[in-house]
Amino acid sequence: MTSPRSTEPQTALARTRMEDIARLAGVSVSTVSRALAGSPKVTGDTRARIEAAVRRTGYVVNQVAQGLRLQKSRQLLVLLPTIANPFFAEVVQGVAEAAGAAGHGVLVGSTEGSVPRELELARQLLTGGVDGLILLTGRLPAGLAGPLGRGQVVAVSESLAGARVPTVGIDNAAAAATAVAHLRGLGHREIAHIAGPPGNVLSVERARGWRAALAPVVPDDAVAGDFTMASGEAAMHILLARVPRPTAVFCANDEMAIGAIRAIRTAGLRVPADISVVGFDDISFAAFADPPLTTIRQPRRQFGRAAVAVLLDGAAAVRLDYELVVRASTAALKPA
Repeated sequence: MTSPRSTEPQTALARTRMEDIARLAGVSVSTVSRALAGSPKVTGDTRARIEAAVRRTGYVVNQVAQGLRLQKSRQLLVLLPTIANPFFAEVVQGVAEAAGAAGHGVLVGSTEGSVPRELELARQLLTGGVDGLILLTGRLPAGLAGPLGRGQVVAVSESLAGARVPTVGIDNAAAAATAVAHLRGLGHREIAHIAGPPGNVLSVERARGWRAALAPVVPDDAVAGDFTMASGEAAMHILLARVPRPTAVFCANDEMAIGAIRAIRTAGLRVPADISVVGFDDISFAAFADPPLTTIRQPRRQFGRAAVAVLLDGAAAVRLDYELVVRASTAALKPA
């Protein structure tokens, strides 16, 4: 005895199959499958026709079933040291945009500086929980170096010393030198530096650019912070006690620059009338600081998009452009 057939009409979504997409787009089913899987082999007009057919029919990709067929999770994991830093938030936005367009989900893991937590999260790459790992932590988690394969890990902003992992970033030393050259062009010669944590790749590269821009003068050692506003404020108080007092300061990130401005004001001085301040990153707060902050702009969303391209398309390391954004925190040196 057979079950009676339902008399309820099927919805257009239920009736739509990959064959329907192929017929509307004028391509093979295998081409549709590759396009929906985010394959870089499907480009241009072909991909546009398939995407138009998908929109027209309301077809929804079953990501779970597709992942099982391909033995892929279709998930990417972003590891970052803290979710509190606005720089990382914009990178993650770029990752989400590019990954979503390719049919991948994004997981975000904040390590908060915990090495065990970092390794626990990163092991998802080895167990198949995620297909790729995007690192904003500046280091490769212990235990991953041996098992890594091509297209599994990419570093963003900071290259990983001793690891064969492609990096998406800018030339930090050249960018720092550009910032300091701006201050020199305004007549400043006593240009101090608030650096990031000692040993950090970005700290080293940006300090190197600062020194190169001041050559042949060999400047005093930089005062180290930890990329937070509080550390920038503390470091600036140290610099203000120096004789001669600096007329300008280049900070290794915007948050420390904002902290430095607070310290300068607390000391009864003005920015930029008494001391000019330059940051690095151009976070969203930079334009709203008081005064608005001169800084190096990094293409943060583009970092995220490029990182996904490296993982999914097998692209090599990517170096992107930076820009000096001049605002009201810097001014010409007043005559003595």
